[in-house]
Amino acid sequence: MAGIYIHIPFCRSRCHYCDFYKTLDTGLAENFIESLLLETETQKNYLDNEFVETIYFGGGTPSVLGHKQIRKIMKKIYDSFDISKEAEITFEINPDDAGSFYLNGLAREGINRLSIGVQSWDDNILKFLNRRHTSEQAARSISDARKSGFNNISIDLIYGIPDLSEKVWQSTLENTLKKDVEHISAYHLTIEQNTRFGNMKEQGRLQEVNEDISEKQFKKLVNILVNKGYLHYEISNFSKEGLFSKHNANYWKQVKYLGLGPSAHSYNGYSRQWNIADTEKYQTSINSGIIPFDSEEINEKTKYNEYIMTSLRTMWGIDLEYIEEIFNKEIHDFIVNNATRFINYGMLEKKDKKYLVLTNQGMMISDNIIRELIMP
Repeated sequence: MAGIYIHIPFCRSRCHYCDFYKTLDTGLAENFIESLLLETETQKNYLDNEFVETIYFGGGTPSVLGHKQIRKIMKKIYDSFDISKEAEITFEINPDDAGSFYLNGLAREGINRLSIGVQSWDDNILKFLNRRHTSEQAARSISDARKSGFNNISIDLIYGIPDLSEKVWQSTLENTLKKDVEHISAYHLTIEQNTRFGNMKEQGRLQEVNEDISEKQFKKLVNILVNKGYLHYEISNFSKEGLFSKHNANYWKQVKYLGLGPSAHSYNGYSRQWNIADTEKYQTSINSGIIPFDSEEINEKTKYNEYIMTSLRTMWGIDLEYIEEIFNKEIHDFIVNNATRFINYGMLEKKDKKYLVLTNQGMMISDNIIRELIMP
């Protein structure tokens, strides 16, 4: 079992909060596609012939691509890898790109899951974030996606935004429930360096939301969605039964994956590598027959720490039997001993005598708990 991630680095504008690698030079797209196809051909043995069960188009903004460009990529992937007939194929799309014609084309190319960047149902918030779409376009994108046959739709939301009132957040969640989507990813706004918001913070023109407000918004998020039947399967992710993101779950479960495109990461079980975050240098190098990446070997401690950091965020939690089997008794005892006080405080619970899982209260301090459970 394996996954493939394709990073499409193009955006038509920069959101004020985003620090993912992207470029506004969409004129590079056609040449980029050819380089991406070359990289795919070169990397076709990276997954050791494992069955590919998930494909994910991320970015950037994948919806800057036309249908013919998407078709080329899909054909090369199917020609190069053994793809499951039931593969989950996700495509990130901006609401203002999601017209009926475009969506119908995505469906024809084999896309069967959409991730729509809604972020908010409030137009003032959208302007503050420098999103290109309006709330009306976001609502229409979901409606048009249904008409195009998509029955697995995820939307993104952001909370922890300065001046996001309790009333607006409540309305955002109520509007989200009305859309009856299969999956919801809700992220707290993080103000990163080298973004517009980061610069505003340095200049004293923007302050992060205090922890009490963030906690209230998170609790409201969880309570409302869970009470309406959504499964809270990862700290930032909710889904209807059986419709969690298989691709992201593979990351959390240490499944092999291949990343294609500039800045994309790959993992094969014993090493990790990441491509250069520069589209022009990526293309020049690929066209010269060289994949421009850095890499690191994963030792036992790193593998353990990554397992803790990813697994503890999910509803499946940490499997103590897996820890003892894959690592050793000493590491097993280390985590059990360090977890005891968090269990006593009601931040962790032990399920079925072998799983360590965060409680709702523990999710509020998950980073602190993880720091205590990883190996120094």
